[in-house]
Amino acid sequence: MLTFLALLLLVNAAFNVVVWPRFYSRVAADPRARDEDGRPTRFLTVHAILIGIALLLALGSALAGGAVLIGWR
Repeated sequence: MLTFLALLLLVNAAFNVVVWPRFYSRVAADPRARDEDGRPTRFLTVHAILIGIALLLALGSALAGGAVLIGWR
């Protein structure tokens, strides 16, 4: 059961690493991402922060899953 949970954490991490950077490129290309002067808007800032948090959680999932698989306590 522990191995299954570790693999689930690793799959979760891989999913987040694949999906969120692609989503960021779509958000950055959205017309709402920049104002008339080319400065980032709150739309871009909020999405960038949320994506950064998701990637940090993916890192934590990968580290936890890897630690369980190699037997680190």
